[in-house]
Amino acid sequence: MMKIAFLGAEGKMGRSMIEGVAAVDDIEVVGAMDVCGIGKEIAAVDGLKIDGDLDEMIMKKQPDIVVDFTSPSAVKENVMSVLALKKHVIVGTTGLGAEDLKKIDEAAREAGRVAFIAPNFALGAVLMMDFAARAARYFPNVEVIELHHDQKKDAPSGTAVKTLEMMAANREKIYQGQADEIEKIPGSRGGEYEGMRVHSVRLPGYVAHQEVIFGGKGQTLTIRHDSMSRESFVAGLLLAIRAISDLTPGLVYGLENIL
Repeated sequence: MMKIAFLGAEGKMGRSMIEGVAAVDDIEVVGAMDVCGIGKEIAAVDGLKIDGDLDEMIMKKQPDIVVDFTSPSAVKENVMSVLALKKHVIVGTTGLGAEDLKKIDEAAREAGRVAFIAPNFALGAVLMMDFAARAARYFPNVEVIELHHDQKKDAPSGTAVKTLEMMAANREKIYQGQADEIEKIPGSRGGEYEGMRVHSVRLPGYVAHQEVIFGGKGQTLTIRHDSMSRESFVAGLLLAIRAISDLTPGLVYGLENIL
């Protein structure tokens, strides 16, 4: 039975993922860490309490895999610490940049462990990104709108960035819209990536949503995915947990790599 520890155990995502993983028979949740709620019992796991020190928790609980659902400001340091202790790490926290990923890959290879990082663990979201990448070959005029709860700290979302990267690999790079367009309110046309526009919405009531809108002569195509609850991420996380020991040490970026 695989032993798992969670970082960010007191957060909404952490609590939901612990509950989902604890419900299966082949995985045991042995550790939980957070800077909030230290000493608090985890409702989904009898006898498990939240630790406040990452290194001490790992040394005491000896998990096979550490799962991070913390914050963009903490995730890189957490990942490097986990790899230094020679444990596999799975990351659902967004906000890591290209240079961060490069350093994580190097650290994972040196440790002989896997750093599995996914911008989104919802299977439907992974399919949405795949479909968008295919469509971009035929519809180079495209904009991305991502919508999340108002507690999300980074924008655009990791899912949106990954979608843009995947589309850019298939798409003819063109300038969209009028060359002399005027933004009467700065930023109203959104962010720009390789000629594509991306817009971030942050409102209470949302969980995680994204639509990719393509425009062509006489037609539009919209590909959309909606996570109505955090339960949507459990299936993808379980896939990553069960696959990680068969992967080559180093960085694995994106759930599509094991589908």
